[in-house]
Amino acid sequence: MQGQILGLITPVTAVIFCLTFLVLWHRGKMGSYVLAFAAGYLFFTLGFVATHVLPTDAFYTWHLTQFFYTLSVISGSWGMLKRVGQPTHLGIFVGIYALAAVTLGLAMVMSPDIGARLIVINIAYGCMKLVCMMGLIAAPKREAIDRLIIFMQGLIAAQFLIRPSITLMVEQAVTADVYRETLYYTIVSFSLTLITLLGALVLVGACVYDQIKAVRESAELDMLTGLRTRRGFEQEVLARMDEARQENVPVALVVADLDHFKSVNDVWGHQVGDRAIAAFGEVINRTIRDHDIAGRIGGEEFCVLAWNCDGAAAVAMAERIRHGISTQPVEGMPDDHRLSASFGVAGRREGEGYGKVFARADAALYTAKQEGRNRTVRGNSDGVGATISNIISGKRDPQSATG
Repeated sequence: MQGQILGLITPVTAVIFCLTFLVLWHRGKMGSYVLAFAAGYLFFTLGFVATHVLPTDAFYTWHLTQFFYTLSVISGSWGMLKRVGQPTHLGIFVGIYALAAVTLGLAMVMSPDIGARLIVINIAYGCMKLVCMMGLIAAPKREAIDRLIIFMQGLIAAQFLIRPSITLMVEQAVTADVYRETLYYTIVSFSLTLITLLGALVLVGACVYDQIKAVRESAELDMLTGLRTRRGFEQEVLARMDEARQENVPVALVVADLDHFKSVNDVWGHQVGDRAIAAFGEVINRTIRDHDIAGRIGGEEFCVLAWNCDGAAAVAMAERIRHGISTQPVEGMPDDHRLSASFGVAGRREGEGYGKVFARADAALYTAKQEGRNRTVRGNSDGVGATISNIISGKRDPQSATG
């Protein structure tokens, strides 16, 4: 009877959290990963209800509940990995499920004892959680909430892998017809209720954190380009530089400046100038990766923190941006005119903070301007730049002594 009561509490709890995630997704206009969390708890509810109400000795009951529980694990794992920009490993999850389903079928044919069945399906869930946890650990940036999610995935994986064997050592042989009256079923019901509650609270906390962060970042975004303002950029970069130092991750700064920008305003007007700045911001935003940081730090000056990049890799990024802006049309400018930009690049050296790295990148940018613009220069330790590229477009550019 106790197991039956717990069996009702668990799906009700899961339904509540499913609805909570749906509300967060709809009201907060959040990403698809929140919908995946909702789907995970919906499938969990269906699996638990099937376990609770269907005959335990029926062949289809075990496969149906395994199917729903697997969808729950996959949906939740997909959402967690998607949230941090990691591969979702759907092929691995499907492979684990298929192998477990075949093994489960064989175990049901070979013996009426459900011990082997429980071990098979729980090991499969535990392996899926381990895959998810390893994917989360590989994410390049982890906040406190991310570490808590990783801990919870490890805890859930451990209980899936350890609990069945320990419990069945106490329970001995168990047949399907008395499964719901066993100590194991009571422990399963209680542990799933507890883990459902704890896991959902952590994920709700992650969603709330993401929403607060999005609101804060939107207040620090430049209205013209959608990139961070100088204040927002520098606050984020200071924190990431410290993180890079602690984790020994290479980072570099790319400083960029539109060439002859004053002439754009003088010849075609400030509205076209604004469109030129917006176009440059668009090129930067679509070129950099999710874990890089970009900001507009001056009128026509931009800066990018390239995460997990040394100076050479950051130069390649700068070159992609430079080529991108050279082919980007700007509304209000003639078709035969294209913008160009100059770039200074500097990789972080041991003991350097944001100020020193920026100074070297800015000095390299100054060198690029002095050498004729429309090129990338990589800053050396003494501040002297090394020219990486010098590709001058055949299209006409507005000329100016400034910019």
